[in-house]
Amino acid sequence: MLDRTQALAALTAPDSVFAIAHTRHHGAPWREFPSAPATLRTVLEATAAYADDDALVHDNGRITYTEQLRLVGHFARHLVDDLGVRHGDRVAIAMRNHPEWPLAMWAAQVIGAIAVPLNAWWTPDELRYALADSGTRVLVADGERADLLTAAAAADGGPVVPDGVHAVLVAHPEGPLGPGMTDLSALLRAWTGPCPLPDADIAPGDDATILYTSGTTGRPKGAVATHRNHATNLHTLQLLQAVNLVRQGVPSEMLTNGIPAFFAAMPDLPRQSGLQVYPFFHIAGIVGLYVAAAQGAKLSLLRKWDTERALQLIESEHITNASMVPTLLRRLLESPLRAKYDLSSLISLGAGGAPVPPDLVDEVGRMSDHAVSPLNGYGMTETTCVVVSNSGDEYYAHPDSVGRAVPVVDVAVVDPATGREVPAGETGEIRFRGPHVVRGYWNRPQETADCFPDGWFRTGDLGHVDDDGLVYVVDRLKDVIIRGGENVYSAEVEAVLFEHPAVADVAVVGVPHRELGEEVAAVVETHPGVAVSAAQLRGHVARRLAAFKVPTIVKFSDRPLPRNAVGKVLKRELRDMLSL
Repeated sequence: MLDRTQALAALTAPDSVFAIAHTRHHGAPWREFPSAPATLRTVLEATAAYADDDALVHDNGRITYTEQLRLVGHFARHLVDDLGVRHGDRVAIAMRNHPEWPLAMWAAQVIGAIAVPLNAWWTPDELRYALADSGTRVLVADGERADLLTAAAAADGGPVVPDGVHAVLVAHPEGPLGPGMTDLSALLRAWTGPCPLPDADIAPGDDATILYTSGTTGRPKGAVATHRNHATNLHTLQLLQAVNLVRQGVPSEMLTNGIPAFFAAMPDLPRQSGLQVYPFFHIAGIVGLYVAAAQGAKLSLLRKWDTERALQLIESEHITNASMVPTLLRRLLESPLRAKYDLSSLISLGAGGAPVPPDLVDEVGRMSDHAVSPLNGYGMTETTCVVVSNSGDEYYAHPDSVGRAVPVVDVAVVDPATGREVPAGETGEIRFRGPHVVRGYWNRPQETADCFPDGWFRTGDLGHVDDDGLVYVVDRLKDVIIRGGENVYSAEVEAVLFEHPAVADVAVVGVPHRELGEEVAAVVETHPGVAVSAAQLRGHVARRLAAFKVPTIVKFSDRPLPRNAVGKVLKRELRDMLSL
């Protein structure tokens, strides 16, 4: 059986679909996949091969790949012929994980428009800001978002949407539609018969999406990703999947024609089936959509999180792969309902979007006797999702590491003050360069220049790379607690607290201190019916970490910790709460 290095060498050989070309980009060394799909339209067109296989499973039924392609054709022609959408125009999508979301996304991609996914948790002010900032021409929204915008306009006397938005298409309307709104659900029912995709001239370097960052501080910025960014990410994830298969004993020559060809040649293998937990407006949600499409997998949608519904879908739809934020993965694994359901179809369980406590990786192993492969994909909106990955046996062996940089990405750890690279093992700011990195922020030249110096993306994460190439993330640069001149990394303290059996959720932040500058504070949510004192938790940390890292303040919360739409703790709110 080949190790990881050997598997990569075999799979990226010159005659493989995963071959890597070594070039230069703006004078810097560059690696890319010549055989990656040219555009996201290319990915959708290839789904014709999956015909009557299920593409989407949702609350009200199923959509086959043939039906999806037909509906996208009608949708795309409506955008072009009836609404005047042209190449480069922005089409915003604001809804939960309804089946209309992927239809809108694909319709925008196949005509060369730019999809603008909007956070379904945003307020009307935030939605209107992003619509105006992106210069959106058409908004596709669900009934909840349409009603929210309409009610806000009635309350503040402003427009429902900015003047530049020419049309609003509403899926699942919940009441009378306002001026300029059209019932998308009715349109979809009326679009019958075959409908080929409209012609379009789309280049790999054309903009494909504008995804707004989480905006935990200030107004969110729109990260602009090209078709090449997304296609590179897709090809990378398929290569990593192939590496895992080779390490499990599959001959490498069976995979050099690509993942779709492998599964087509192995019809007796379980059909790939994913659980869509991440909201589609998150980069991981979009990636889940096109990864499933590229290999004809079935994607079961969760409109919103429900632990029992997730367990039901894993059993009934024979889910093979599921990924979610660590908070939800913990709820799934620790649910007393888990024993009621057959989860034996699972091949991998992934987590990302926030730091993954090592004990969660161990729990994946315990629940499956290590039959399920744990997966951690580290990246962000600006890197088009995954640029570092850890999985399988290596993740079980190194649960505190996010893994290794993917083959076409360069990683550097630098002194954040000087920008100079630090030696292996030393902590600094993590930066990435390569074809995954987006071209910048929409209409933000200064922020683009600041965050993407010389083609490197500054993540704002602190970490180190060891001598073996494993990447470790220790904290956000802005979240480091400096206590009496000593650096305390919140993720390290949180990981230790998570190991205590009473702790259900925890976040560690710094609070002002007159003499020390900052003090370490922990906000803890305990499991129902389990008692623990602050002194006991401090003692637990003290047995594992240096004294200066032990929280002086331990505050218990009887409510879930505040998080944004993708599961990241809003530490600014916790600091404000602790300072009162």
